[in-house]
Amino acid sequence: MNMKVFFRNLIQRCTMTVNDAVAKRIAKLLAEKNMTQYRLEQLSGIQHGHMQWIMSGKSKTVTLSTVMMIAHGFGMTVLEFLNDDSFLYENLDVE
Repeated sequence: MNMKVFFRNLIQRCTMTVNDAVAKRIAKLLAEKNMTQYRLEQLSGIQHGHMQWIMSGKSKTVTLSTVMMIAHGFGMTVLEFLNDDSFLYENLDVE
């Protein structure tokens, strides 16, 4: 494998979309709080299909209002929800 391919593969593994970061953060918080996805849906008011869409990575745009609802479901502010290394600029594919 040449160096160009190596670094391209490395970058692809190290970056994620904001939507991927939201799904990763949700999964992490669900595990930490021993909460089910269904319970989060109830507490946040997000419909099951929409949550499945986010968690599966099929969602192309997670809006701020959705993040606010998710944060509320976890009993935290948006800033607390976003306070995770997943959302650091260098970890995100922002192009």
